[in-house]
This record gives sequence, C-alpha cells and structure tokens, in this order.
Amino acid sequence: MNQRIRAYGISIGEGTPGPLNKITDVPGVLVGHETIVNERNCTGVTVIVPSPHNIFRDKLTAASFVLNGFGKSQGLVQIDELGTLETPIALTNTLNVGLVHDALVEYTIRRCGQT
Repeated sequence: MNQRIRAYGISIGEGTPGPLNKITDVPGVLVGHETIVNERNCTGVTVIVPSPHNIFRDKLTAASFVLNGFGKSQGLVQIDELGTLETPIALTNTLNVGLVHDALVEYTIRRCGQT
C-alpha cells in the first residue's frame, strides 16, 4: 500500500494539511483531469485553476523550480522574470504541450471577455 510521505514522519513546509491532504483542500483551487485511452492514444491532461478570480487580471505570485529538466515546459521563463502566474497550470505529455498552451490562451481570452 502506498503511503503519503507524512506517514513516515516527514513534513514539508510549515502549513498544516487540509482534511483530505490534497491541493483541493485550499479554498478556491479547482483541479480537473481527462484521460484519453483508445487504440491510438493513451494520454491525458491535468489542469489546476489556482483561484476563482480572473488570474490574468489579478495575477498570483509564483515561482518555478526545474527538478530534472527532461520534460517540456511553457511559461516558466515568464514566471521567473515577472514572478507572477496569469493562467491555470496544465500538466500533459511532451507532444501535447503546444495544444494545451493554445487551449489555455483560448480560455484566458474568453475569461477576460467576461465581466
């Protein structure tokens, strides 16, 4: 059985985990995931919306850290330069980074058009 790292007495950070010890315990944070499995594909995407507000207008403080540098990323240079996040965070496979980037741009433009 897999255990969370806290079960071994290791605590990262100073915060107290929420009741489910998940990112969605944070008020306003939403997480969605879609998996596609068929004869040609086995892939997916996970999207984290870190705030219920329009984060393009109300940017969030952000930073990045690259652990192994093997995967492809989009937007980390901007986060490092400006120290802000202005779109949801999406995790996908290397070949879909561009497609997911386009979807986030479309989402952001639609969101900015709302009152």
